[in-house]
Amino acid sequence: MLLTVNNTYYCGYTDDIEKRYKKHLSGTGAKYTKANKPIKIAYCKSFATKSEAMKEECRIKKLSRADKDILVKNFEINQNR
Repeated sequence: MLLTVNNTYYCGYTDDIEKRYKKHLSGTGAKYTKANKPIKIAYCKSFATKSEAMKEECRIKKLSRADKDILVKNFEINQNR
């Protein structure tokens, strides 16, 4: 999940997060991130299968903004350990 310049989140899945993030930065990753430039990777998680990743993407997209903020905050806390 990416945080964008206008303080929104973009959620997607990939098998190569660094490559995909660079595409978003260049404006070729997705229509949404072309118009809303990403600032940082706000949340990421690895899965064994594409199906699992897509289910998590779907789950996250259904979350409220407040719940997404909590997800991101917990991710940042775990990254700083």
